[in-house]
Amino acid sequence: MRWIDTHAHLAEDEFKDDIEDVIYRAQENHVHKIVLIGCEIEGAEKALQLAHSNEMFDVAIGFHPGDISSPKDYDKMFELMKDDKVKLVGEIGLDFYWDKDPEIHKLQEELFIKQIVWANLLNKPISIHTRDASKRTYEILKAHPVNRKGIMHCFSGSLEMAREFIKLGYYISLAGPVTFKNAHVPKDVAKYIDINYLLIETDSPYLTPHPYRGKRNESFYVVEVAKTIAELRNISLEELSIILENNYKRLVENDI
Repeated sequence: MRWIDTHAHLAEDEFKDDIEDVIYRAQENHVHKIVLIGCEIEGAEKALQLAHSNEMFDVAIGFHPGDISSPKDYDKMFELMKDDKVKLVGEIGLDFYWDKDPEIHKLQEELFIKQIVWANLLNKPISIHTRDASKRTYEILKAHPVNRKGIMHCFSGSLEMAREFIKLGYYISLAGPVTFKNAHVPKDVAKYIDINYLLIETDSPYLTPHPYRGKRNESFYVVEVAKTIAELRNISLEELSIILENNYKRLVENDI
């Protein structure tokens, strides 16, 4: 079996003292590909530096909606996105949870659309963060089509909303919450969406899956997400592994 963690913040300070051990544990548990996330300029540079040290890493970089960046950073980020290691533009999108100010929401939307333009210029898919903003995210993606589509990272919306994003061509990525005992909505998403649009992730160091909740999350725990989904769909881990790998390849190799 071969697993892909499609979203992990392993280049951040939480892993600076033991990143080699984290990589070793991932490889020992058959995780052969990890998508490093680099938010803002500093995070993007860290992610690229780590990615160039190991072939198992792909990269997604961009301005997170929680960071309304200065225009002076735009040219630099766009140049960094041209690196061959950068397979996706992200994580980008909308977050209406932390800041309720409509003016901030407007700035987030403008930055989201700007980065969609960049993704299209570079012919790359996107990795999308959306929190308390599914409807508006959907409206923007419909009004501003992304040529290569992308991933709804750590999807937390309803089954109905997941199906609407799939209709637009987006993949639904599930993380640790699908393993939680009373997480009925993500379990329904895992069980009933088109499996050809499903991906998995850890969002390390956040959202650690059961039975490791309370510990720092890391990439080898993505196997726990896979186990839950395989059980929900009544398929073998081997079959799920093949499907998920093909899904990721189809996205990043531009064969949609």
